[in-house]
Amino acid sequence: MVAKISLGNSLYGALVYNGEKINKEKGRLLDTNKIFNDGTGTVNIHRAFEDFKRWMPANSKAEKTMMHISLNPHPDDRLSDVDFARLAHEYMEKMGFGDMPYLVFKHEDIDRHHIHIVALRVRPDGTCISDRNNFYKSKDICRELEKKYGLKPAERQKITPDMPIKKIDPNGDIKRQVANTVKMVGMRWKFQSMGEYNAILGLYNVRCEQTDGRVNGLEYHGLVYFATDDNGNTIATPFKASRLGKFASRTAIDNRFERAKNKIDIKPTKRMVTEAMASASGKDDFIAGLIERNIDLILRYTEDGRIYGATFIDHNTMTVLNGSRIGKEFSANALQRWFDNPEQKPVQNTPDVSAPLQDTDARNDGQASSDAAQSASQQHKQSVRNNDYDDIPSLPGLDLFHVGPGFDAEEEAFYRAMQRRKKKKRRGPKL
Repeated sequence: MVAKISLGNSLYGALVYNGEKINKEKGRLLDTNKIFNDGTGTVNIHRAFEDFKRWMPANSKAEKTMMHISLNPHPDDRLSDVDFARLAHEYMEKMGFGDMPYLVFKHEDIDRHHIHIVALRVRPDGTCISDRNNFYKSKDICRELEKKYGLKPAERQKITPDMPIKKIDPNGDIKRQVANTVKMVGMRWKFQSMGEYNAILGLYNVRCEQTDGRVNGLEYHGLVYFATDDNGNTIATPFKASRLGKFASRTAIDNRFERAKNKIDIKPTKRMVTEAMASASGKDDFIAGLIERNIDLILRYTEDGRIYGATFIDHNTMTVLNGSRIGKEFSANALQRWFDNPEQKPVQNTPDVSAPLQDTDARNDGQASSDAAQSASQQHKQSVRNNDYDDIPSLPGLDLFHVGPGFDAEEEAFYRAMQRRKKKKRRGPKL
């Protein structure tokens, strides 16, 4: 049996989370301790919250006043509601919470049924139950209960370097799958932008979106993760990064962007992409040639079918690169022109692997265009050559909003326009 313990200060939030499972008929209230229970398997969230407040002291120095625990038996163990309730009460007694108010919920949203316990950890006199050595204490208790009730030993799955990354299984534990995917992608792949990050996540049916705003006058910058099907449609309630772990947070991903700058070498990828393009007669040949070289091409389209983004996923070097980062001849605009007209196939210069790596934009600049967006992009690149990106001042946590050499003005314009249209659709027509 695996126990997961989290401490927090949002008692009401924990009650709402478990209450929503019950409301969707994906769980039930099994039992309570010192909290009202009408025996129907449902919970009145407001009534439960008021009952908890009666046990909370007026003053306490504890910042995290509640505890949220999930107990997860081995998938092969089939326990009745009575068995689950008995396990919960014995576990809480041995953890030192026998006299504290708590609720026991059973979750049935996945095949592996499990229980959640929401409990106070601050006594009426203001003292707090210590969380010191909680992990080891809880692990020993789980082993003891497994032996007592003849349950199969279960350990938390460990992420290993050779563990394959799989697509999300809608019938499995979606939250755990999303968390494992995000963790393993972050450990193994190198990427420098949110677009590149989403390109690799998308191979495993996961999508990440930024959440920026203000709460009580303070700015916040976070990430939300979605589980999707093969068509990109969301199949479950989105998960805030904080629910998955620190490795999924905005700060952690921003740091990965920064570290990747010094680790990525585009030369091997560019050489193989160039070879595939040289021998290809069009889009299908090009994609097939890339697949032969263990490289995926992710194309992003506008609603009218125009390519506005191209990302190359190199499984050989575990690197994700926007086309414009590799070279102008591999950008979305260049590929669109080629796919529409085979005679406009980009001219490639096979990279010299012995030559030092130079700025991609400086090497490929010089092609004039009448398109206003391309002109703006070219002006931007000219300013990049005159200014070192590392010298641009930035606010802590907002480095993601500064553009780098892989920035494509037209692609960014298309992306923002699409986001505005989506927001308008959600808001509905003006009356």
